[in-house]
Amino acid sequence: MDHFDIFIRLGLALAIGLLLGLERGWHGRKAAEGDRTAGIRTFALTGLLGGICGWLAVLTTPVFPALAFLALGALLAVSYWVSVKEDNDLGFTTEIALLLTFVLGVVSLLGEMAPAVAVAVVAALLLSMKPKLHSWIRHIRRLELEAVFKLALISGVVLPLLPDQGYGPGAVLNPYELWWAVVIVAGLSFVGYFAIRLAGAGVGILATGIFGGLASSTSTTLALARLARANDSMTDIAAAGIIVAGSVTFLRILALVGVFEPSLIVPLALPMGAMALTGLAGAALVYRATDRKQGPKGRIGSISNPFELTTALAFGAILAVVLLVVHYLKDWLGMRGVYAAATLSGISDVDALTISVSRLVGEDLLARHAAIAIFIAVSVNTAVKGGISMVAGNTHLGLRVIAVYAAVIGVGSIGLWLGV
Repeated sequence: MDHFDIFIRLGLALAIGLLLGLERGWHGRKAAEGDRTAGIRTFALTGLLGGICGWLAVLTTPVFPALAFLALGALLAVSYWVSVKEDNDLGFTTEIALLLTFVLGVVSLLGEMAPAVAVAVVAALLLSMKPKLHSWIRHIRRLELEAVFKLALISGVVLPLLPDQGYGPGAVLNPYELWWAVVIVAGLSFVGYFAIRLAGAGVGILATGIFGGLASSTSTTLALARLARANDSMTDIAAAGIIVAGSVTFLRILALVGVFEPSLIVPLALPMGAMALTGLAGAALVYRATDRKQGPKGRIGSISNPFELTTALAFGAILAVVLLVVHYLKDWLGMRGVYAAATLSGISDVDALTISVSRLVGEDLLARHAAIAIFIAVSVNTAVKGGISMVAGNTHLGLRVIAVYAAVIGVGSIGLWLGV
């Protein structure tokens, strides 16, 4: 590398130290001078030291940065021991951040600069989020913690062990692909559920609708409909939340086809996008009719944890059944059979049909036909949620939701016709 490149890389090492030092310095801003383990100057010098050691490694031997890292670690160990002895402070975050700063300084000289920048930014963000992260941990329940571990189990342990080949009629049952679908859907659902748990459903019914659409738009619809039945004054805002949840579902469908069959994004982008925009616009109109001073006085029903092993296994079983049903109906009735399966599936579940049809695109199914089948399932499911609003809520709620959903399906039909 030439002199200019060396200066650029040393500047990056210094900048990384300044970035992390800025956060640590702000964190310890109330401490008296000399009482802090390290501040912005120490971090900046540590990053620069890492850069110099990386440069010396190029000129001499790669062992040099390792020796410098061990020396820095020993120095920090002594500093930590003294700190614990005097202040009984067991926190070790600043010491780890200093070691990371040194390593990133070395990487700035010896490796790719972009990853070093990305790691430094993420590290600074994590350091700055201490209160928020600790607050989240305090709000996590034992069952939810176990759910995180179970999600890691099925994605990191079970998935790699499954055979990646087809079995059964038409070889439509591929254990690896079936379980991968379970991981994707469970992950999306858990993100939405966890967002509601962390923020609290009471922070806003519209926010509940957004995250509830990721977790389960049907469960969200039922919960908000019950709220409206218990408290008539909440009908309009509950209707807006239900419509938002349904609108997020259309975007969720695009995310699923993007994972399992990207070629479906083109024919589905227009109808799903139009349905989402129409739904959000309708929710905005309904929300404008609400009494802004009327806060949520009813309690939003809890949305159950969407990730349990039994739930994951049940979804896998449903997906396998839908795959077989679609396969047999297509053999017996052609495309009419696929559309019939989409209609039946849409009554209870859209994800399974979306994934099933996506896997058939190619030799067995044209993308255009797959898009129509997914649209049928989504439309039926949307109509079912309108019915839930009417039955579980009240007439005023049901009419609001059904009116918007009718417009959503109509706009989606036009978008599908234009798109395919």
